[in-house]
Amino acid sequence: MERVRKGERRSDPDGPRPLADAVLRLIWRERRISRASIAESGGLSRSTVSEVVNEILPTGLVNEVGLGESRGGRRPVLLEFQDDACVILGVEMGAAHVAVALTDLRGGVLAWETREHPVRTDPEGTRALIAELADACLENGVQEGRPLLGIGVALPCPFDPALPDELSTIVLPAWEGHLGLEGVGDRYGVPLMADNDANLGALAEHWWGAGRGADDLAYIKLATGIGSGHIIDGEIYRGATGVAGEVGHTAIDPQGKPCICGLKGCLVTLIGTPALLERAGELLSEHPDSVLAGRGFGIAELEEAALAGDAVAVEVAEEAAGHLGIVVAGLLNLMNPSMVVVGGDLAGLGELLLVPLRETARSRTLVSSVRAAEIRASELGPKSVAIGAATLVLKAALNDSRLFRAAETNATGSVGRREK
Repeated sequence: MERVRKGERRSDPDGPRPLADAVLRLIWRERRISRASIAESGGLSRSTVSEVVNEILPTGLVNEVGLGESRGGRRPVLLEFQDDACVILGVEMGAAHVAVALTDLRGGVLAWETREHPVRTDPEGTRALIAELADACLENGVQEGRPLLGIGVALPCPFDPALPDELSTIVLPAWEGHLGLEGVGDRYGVPLMADNDANLGALAEHWWGAGRGADDLAYIKLATGIGSGHIIDGEIYRGATGVAGEVGHTAIDPQGKPCICGLKGCLVTLIGTPALLERAGELLSEHPDSVLAGRGFGIAELEEAALAGDAVAVEVAEEAAGHLGIVVAGLLNLMNPSMVVVGGDLAGLGELLLVPLRETARSRTLVSSVRAAEIRASELGPKSVAIGAATLVLKAALNDSRLFRAAETNATGSVGRREK
């Protein structure tokens, strides 16, 4: 727990409470802890800790749950963070789908809804679908009266926190540069927060998945578009204007196919979902006995065929791994992360994708940088980005517990009641 000064204790009931926030974060992190251990960890007097804990207990975020081990005196009363005190909605806007996760305060998914949708070309339909799927998650019974803390939204394009309602007109031209989800937050009376989808995939893997314990990691999302999110010293790195991590527009072949960004031969033109399916179609003429021949197929069928050893699907996966390995090698040389997590399409192939990817990266990096990095598949699967969107809200609330208090007000008062 970070050291705090007594002068940081609150005087305004509605103002920031850095001391209470720090204590709450410690209890959340430890899950169960005594007042004495809080005092020892934070360099605080026991009377100060007792005062702060007495402020927190009425919120329902922390309960007294029994006695701990004695260290020479009375057995201490243990405090436990209540992971089910609130729920959070995490929304993933993909290029061609919308997914919504309802989570608890420990990243656990309580409800999940997803549907294919032409997000890039239908902004109004996407906004309506987000509200519909959010309703479905909240109305399936798992919420059980627990207050909604907030809504996190993952976007399939660069995002600048300084301009939270602006979208890339290059990636999402039909949206005319406007996110327009204010109504969704207002609908539930809670804050709505947004970030780039790969950034939130990185956040989810760092907090709950393959990247737990790695304070410097890169997450690569393979989908219609290709993006990377970066955690540096435990925090999301966004760059000066929010476009850090757009590895999908790294030029692999300057003489290659044109990309929506205006360049040629970008990584996304080689391993984005449409490119993978097109490449598989090209190879079918050489392999008429492929299980993919003579039928329509998508990325799920391509992945299933690769796992079954189909020659076309395996070749597509190996080529994709080679192209991706070139970019991963650049990341390793430039950023020197301790871990690279691969998520999204094809991540389910596991070692079938990762072995050739590692080999390509190893052949193109400094020995010291590749030795320090572990390249792994996502542990959270297709839910990782939506979980990361919910985690964005949780992270904000743990830094400013006024969000928890506002959620409770919305749940018990007239503020924020959703209109049917």
